[in-house]
Amino acid sequence: MEIEKEQHVLVIFPHPDDEAFGVSGTIATHTKRGTPVTYACLTLGEMGRNLGNPPFATRESLPDIRKAELQKAAEALGIKDLRMMGLRDKTLEFEDDGKMADLVSDLLAELKPSLVISFYPGFSVHPDHEATARAVVRAFRRLPETERPKLHLVAFANNTDADLGQPDIVYDISNVFEKKMDAMRAHISQTIWLLKEMEKLLAQNDEATVQRVKFERFWTYRWDDDKVSELKA
Repeated sequence: MEIEKEQHVLVIFPHPDDEAFGVSGTIATHTKRGTPVTYACLTLGEMGRNLGNPPFATRESLPDIRKAELQKAAEALGIKDLRMMGLRDKTLEFEDDGKMADLVSDLLAELKPSLVISFYPGFSVHPDHEATARAVVRAFRRLPETERPKLHLVAFANNTDADLGQPDIVYDISNVFEKKMDAMRAHISQTIWLLKEMEKLLAQNDEATVQRVKFERFWTYRWDDDKVSELKA
C-alpha cells in the first residue's frame, strides 16, 4: 500500500524509541516528501530497564542519555518539531484521564494534523502505552466526526490478530529502511542487544524478521467497539 501524502503528521507516543520500532519508516517517508511531522514524546523513558552491559548509565544519568538519544533519532528521521512533554515515565496510568486528553486536544487544536499516529487502546501492552492510547481516543471523541484527522494506530498485543483482525494498513518501508535502522541505533542504550540479533537475522534474510522490520502495520480505530466503550466518556 502506498503511503498517502499528508498535510501534517502528529505522532504521539509515551517513550523515546516507541517511534523507532513500529513507525519510523512511515515517519521517514513523510519527512522525505517535505511533510511536517510533529513528534510529541510524553516522557523521557527515565525508568528504562537497560543501563548498559557493562553499565554506562545510572538511574540519575539515564534521563539525559535518553533525551539525547531521542534528539538524535528525531534528527535521523528528519523530524524538526520534537516536543518533549515532560511527564514521568511509568506513571501515565495514574495521570488524570481528562488532563491527558486535554494534552492531546491542545496538540490537535494547535497543529490541525491530517494524520495522527499512536497506540491502539487495549492492544499496546505497556500501561504507559495504554494511557497514551486512551488519551488520544478521548481527544478524538471530543471532535465532530467530520473534523477528525485520520488516526493510524499501532497494536502488538498477543490477541491483536484474534480480536482486531489483520491490520488495515501495511506499508513497505524498504526504501527508507536505513533511516529506520538509524533511528533504532540512535536509541542504543535500549536497543543494543536487540539490534545485534536483528541485524544477524536480516543478514540471513530471515523472513519473519524481514516482515517485522521492513513492513509497518496500522489499524484504524473501531469507534463502536464495545470493548472500549469506557472511552466514550
